[in-house]
Amino acid sequence: MLCVRTARVSAAITTVLAVTLGAGALSVPASAAPPPVSGAAEAGTEGAPVAYPVDGHFRAAGETGFLTGGPYGSQLFRWTRFADGSTATINASVVDSTASDVVMSGQGRTLRRSLVVTLHDMADGGRTVTIDLGPLNGVYVKAVSRDTVLAEVTTADGSVELRLVTRTGDTVTQRTVDGIPPGASSITATPARDGSVLVDYYLASGSPTTWRTEYAVVDLAAAAVVSTHETAGSYSGQGEYSALSATHLAWTGDEGTYYTVDRATGVESEIGIDYDFYEGERAAVGLLGSWAMYGTPATLAGNGTGDTRKLVPFTAKSLTSGETVELLDYVESVKPGPHNTLLARGGTVAHGEGLYRIALGTDGTPAAEAVASTGEPTKLLYLGQQFPLTVDVTSPIPLKWRLSRENADVHLRIRHRATGVTFAKTLHLYSESAGSEYYYGDGVFGITWEQIEAGTGVAAEPGEYEWSFVAYPQNGVGPDVEATGTIDAAEGLPTAHDLDWNGTPDLLARDAQGVLWQVDTTYDAARKTLVPTPYGHERVGPGWQVYDRIETVGGIGSGAADFVARDRSGVLWLYDVTGNGYAAKFAARKSLGGGWNTYTQITGGSDLNGDGRFDLIAADKAGVLWLHPGTGNLGAPFAKRQKIGTGGWGVYNQITATGDIGGAAAGDLVARDRAGVLWLYLGRGDGTFAARKRIGGGWQAYTDTIGIGDADNDGRPDLYAYGPGGTGWFYKGTGMWERPFAGRVSSPALTGDRAYNHVF
Repeated sequence: MLCVRTARVSAAITTVLAVTLGAGALSVPASAAPPPVSGAAEAGTEGAPVAYPVDGHFRAAGETGFLTGGPYGSQLFRWTRFADGSTATINASVVDSTASDVVMSGQGRTLRRSLVVTLHDMADGGRTVTIDLGPLNGVYVKAVSRDTVLAEVTTADGSVELRLVTRTGDTVTQRTVDGIPPGASSITATPARDGSVLVDYYLASGSPTTWRTEYAVVDLAAAAVVSTHETAGSYSGQGEYSALSATHLAWTGDEGTYYTVDRATGVESEIGIDYDFYEGERAAVGLLGSWAMYGTPATLAGNGTGDTRKLVPFTAKSLTSGETVELLDYVESVKPGPHNTLLARGGTVAHGEGLYRIALGTDGTPAAEAVASTGEPTKLLYLGQQFPLTVDVTSPIPLKWRLSRENADVHLRIRHRATGVTFAKTLHLYSESAGSEYYYGDGVFGITWEQIEAGTGVAAEPGEYEWSFVAYPQNGVGPDVEATGTIDAAEGLPTAHDLDWNGTPDLLARDAQGVLWQVDTTYDAARKTLVPTPYGHERVGPGWQVYDRIETVGGIGSGAADFVARDRSGVLWLYDVTGNGYAAKFAARKSLGGGWNTYTQITGGSDLNGDGRFDLIAADKAGVLWLHPGTGNLGAPFAKRQKIGTGGWGVYNQITATGDIGGAAAGDLVARDRAGVLWLYLGRGDGTFAARKRIGGGWQAYTDTIGIGDADNDGRPDLYAYGPGGTGWFYKGTGMWERPFAGRVSSPALTGDRAYNHVF
């Protein structure tokens, strides 16, 4: 009933397991293969020539490729070639950029503590040169070519020199850089540009000691300083926050200022940038000729601490005319590249997330071009509602919606059409993410009926509601997002397979030792399958081997789903389950009487007679099918049985109630014969069925098939199948009797270190 439907973000490369559907038959393949990538891209996610790792931290780039690392602390770095997307790995503690295809790697905790450094020429098959700075009493400053590094060397008298250290074959040579003043310390440098580097260092003076920063341009061929620069408020650029071009120098200060110097005239200018150095903030900077680039370095989704500041887009400013050009809507990190370019990890609303090359055009104006893409949008997107088409106003299950990222403020409005009672509230998702009652993780926000009632002061009533929201990106990146829709609300609805009443299906599984486990699951829209929640498997208890049949039968009254278990003497027991939105509580079992061992098959969870209650269906040893209508009364949950099938049901070794999977009037059944063929029985709504329809063969591969209810909230019940070896498969319901299930997708819901002999 949504007025707005937004497709999910398409990944650059998606791998799913598929089942091929023939002419009306579902076949289970021995192996599955990935489908072709869709040609239709989400707006704002246009693909670049190669894929950029979604979680890759940008470390370096050259002419032939770029280097990314995993989470900080990871020691695996990956070089990706621009030409074909092929990769090579570097194992190291730290790496450094040279603005070329040469990458430095070291094994120290930091760059300066890496005394043995290796230079990898990624354009030459990863050819390496290793330089040991330990015997020289040196520490690493910057790699400047495929065989040379700058090193800060402490001499015998304790003074510090900056040296060019070169290894040719087995020979190591050194040249001292002239012009570095005595007393210089903590030397850092930018990557080389046109044969020069910009170094910075600390100098001490006076008593008590005060420190200042000085910048020096070093001509590498001459091994000499050609100019020095000092400015008030400057701070060590550490090579990351300073820049060099043929015409200018630049660095950031400690008071939100970006300083530039004209190398020909020595004239200094300032650009004010909104950052607070003393709060750990800096600016991402770069230079291309006389264009100064700057922006707020940050990840698109924020840093997890509730930072709601507006990001400064990555912007170029002409130091001659004052003209400005916005290059990226936000920037994460910037590195100098070859041939007077910059490479920036960031994004634009038009082209999405990835790596961008920034170069001067033929008219001398800088422009950004996407060279690698994650396939993700930079703009905030609405990814759909996370609740079923009909909801229960007495339920603790929240109404939830999903955005592409969490750092947003959402103004939510919900109105009951009949009474006009309106709930309105602004939800500050990201800034409250440490303890927000409205944020559920993974971009999902929501509101419970209890919270709605508290906000309106009126009890929530059944009926139709209108909802709408406007989501505002807290970092200012991209446009606001608006969505509207409706909610059909009822009262006292039972759930099909949700034991903890949190809005997602649960599975119950018994292991070989007779221990029963409850597995809370959720639907992963990106993987298109059922997955376990982070809470994993919860142990219910031992002793369940006394039962030879256990079946979930849906909510007997309202709320959480219940289940029945038959012992070996033929007594059927009811387990009433109470869910509170977080956990399931199992009441003491209650006997429903004996004689149930006359049945070979028992299943529940479909409303077959159209009265809104889940019924129990059973096939006896003579092949007769019986309906035990649900009453909604826990004291007497099932009415007197009714014969609904006269013989013939003995050909099936498994019957599963599925709910309405065929799009007809009522709940349906699927039945597997001894040859492994699955058949659909469409319910007519009066306890009887239409003629059976063949779904497909190969279903003997499964030990259990479970009607789990509507896992993906599309209004159609789904199916879960469990097989030997702990394999699980998710079958999405289509609502079409001709093809009731989409292709199966592997599900990790029950994979792990234990196997189960019964899943229900």
